Amino acid sequence: MSEPHVTLDPRDPVQEKLRGPLEEQLTSALQAAADRVRDSYAGEPVEQVCQRLLDETRNGLHPDIAAGFQPDMDEFCRVAVAIVRGETS
Repeated sequence: MSEPHVTLDPRDPVQEKLRGPLEEQLTSALQAAADRVRDSYAGEPVEQVCQRLLDETRNGLHPDIAAGFQPDMDEFCRVAVAIVRGETS
């Protein structure tokens, strides 16, 4: 599994200006969450792993950022499937 990465699609100049730092923060939180979930994986179903991945990622973010973080759940589930299959980064 390759390292998960968050990519944003800014819709205005302010979002564009914040894009790089925000992508870095979200990606870092996602990668740390994937590592924690992978390390503690104990046979849970993909859906549960996907939810844990989302929860762990949000826990690693500032509350204001976490509240507005609406990830592509298909991508989160892709990472969860890789964890369940035992694929490493």
